[in-house]
Amino acid sequence: GDWLRSLLTLKDLFELECHTQSGLELVEKYVKFVKERTEIEQNYAKQLRNLSKKYNIKRSSKDEPECRLSSYQSFLDILNEMNDYAGQRELIAENMMMNICIDLTKYLQDIKQERKMYLIEAKKAQQSLESTYKQLDSSKKRFEREWREAERAAQYAEKTDQDINATKADVEKAKQQAHMRAHVAEECKNDYAAQLQKYNKEQNQFYYIDMPLIFNKLQDLDEKRVRKLAQGYILFSDTEKHVMPIIGKCLEGVTKAGTNVNERNDSMVVIEQNKSGFDRPGDLEFEDYSQGINRASSDSSLSTPKGPMDLLGKNRSKNFWLFSKRSKLSPATLPPFSTPPAPSPANGPPSPKFGRDTLSYCLKEINKTVKPRISSFRTLRRSPTVTEDFGHLPPEQRRKRLQQKLEEIFKELQKEVDQSEALGKMKDVYEKNPQMGDPASLASQISQTSQNIERLRAELNKYEVILSDVPPNSTNRHYIRHRKMLSDSCIFLSSPDGAHSDESTPDASQAIYAEFDDDFEDEELTAPIGSCTAMYNFPGASEGTISMQEGEVLAVVEEDKGDGWTRVRRNNGDEGYIPTSYVTITLNK
Repeated sequence: GDWLRSLLTLKDLFELECHTQSGLELVEKYVKFVKERTEIEQNYAKQLRNLSKKYNIKRSSKDEPECRLSSYQSFLDILNEMNDYAGQRELIAENMMMNICIDLTKYLQDIKQERKMYLIEAKKAQQSLESTYKQLDSSKKRFEREWREAERAAQYAEKTDQDINATKADVEKAKQQAHMRAHVAEECKNDYAAQLQKYNKEQNQFYYIDMPLIFNKLQDLDEKRVRKLAQGYILFSDTEKHVMPIIGKCLEGVTKAGTNVNERNDSMVVIEQNKSGFDRPGDLEFEDYSQGINRASSDSSLSTPKGPMDLLGKNRSKNFWLFSKRSKLSPATLPPFSTPPAPSPANGPPSPKFGRDTLSYCLKEINKTVKPRISSFRTLRRSPTVTEDFGHLPPEQRRKRLQQKLEEIFKELQKEVDQSEALGKMKDVYEKNPQMGDPASLASQISQTSQNIERLRAELNKYEVILSDVPPNSTNRHYIRHRKMLSDSCIFLSSPDGAHSDESTPDASQAIYAEFDDDFEDEELTAPIGSCTAMYNFPGASEGTISMQEGEVLAVVEEDKGDGWTRVRRNNGDEGYIPTSYVTITLNK
């Protein structure tokens, strides 16, 4: 490969080792970078959650009237969407940690071990070649030394043979020495040739087989490292892209929360929550004091006040509900009035006390004495003492509060009835199977449940009577439907065993329910305000409800007023209430 052509001339692996080490350090640096990015994401998500929690409405405040406004609901939706958005940021951090940091760290340990093994093999092959070369050099030097000694011995033997003074024994000895040296030199020559052949073979093995194989393995390892690192780069982007659709939905939810704000509906909710039901005061009557008319004679009745003078005059003993404090006007504080003398030019200009208009003077004097004023909005918020029949509230608010009270009592009563039925069934089981329990052990519970039922029935009847005294609003369909439901429930609970008895005589409240039923049935059909499509089946078994099938399209006659029910109408004219959560509603623009 490319590495092979460039690194075969190296006698060590220093450059190669430095390159692979630099690659490993780059992987470690990238893992550290991603870890710090995940910490940033986690801190960001944590701050977003804390921010949503900080501005979210507490459970105790969710029943406040302001929470029914669409602007408040939209703000809560935005906080929920931001909380979901924070969850997606946490998911990004978690996926980056799992898919990039942990995976690359594990892969880094594996390639470090593999790289170390390849480098050890390369160093062993290089050391083996260097050892063979040392042996070759040693045999070469020995051959060189022995060959020189053999030449020197041969020259000495020839010189001794030519010397006439040398004995035969000296000549023979020199020749034997030269022959021996020549033999040793020949052996060194053969050994050198063998070592040279061995080295060349190992050198070819090292450069053409061993090192190319190791270099190719290291090259493959480094390329896999680069490829793995590139995948980590891509995952860095894909991890965030994967949650982008969900983040987009969160942002769409924020946009939808803004579009769901309906200032008109909010105004209607505020009006519905705060309207008092008081009649508007009539016009003030002119009281001509110049004719000596008694002020008290103008107060004809104790009916609905016609103005502030009625509230402060004959009915001053009653609370003026708009103000938290009573404004009393004592007759003694009024100045005595008498017929003023007619102005005459002889007496000079008219008296400044009366001026030109006697009525203006009287009104000024009254204003000096009676000054009902609202010092601040805090005065309006100070409610009177809460009474059991909610008589301290305005008529409309009182009616709503009585309806809520009846619903609460009815739920408790239904719960007690269910418990009574369950205890009765359990008692029957114990009587048939004594080994399962003693029927007498349930006597106290059955007695207590019966007492609770009687108490709740008494409270239910009491508040029904109170509610019947409050004039109903003919346009309030929910009020009529609520009374019809209570009527059916009371008939069901009127008998001791919970069953309806045909012989039971209706009480006074039943006549009231019948009156409301007649009003409800005689009402003319109202124009639809939209349409809805059923998402689920609804049996419509309760009184006042209507059944529907999944996918059925109905006309919306009246929107949900906050109790979870919407009034709809079929094409054949059948009308009734359905759960708002069971349909998708489209209102006419």
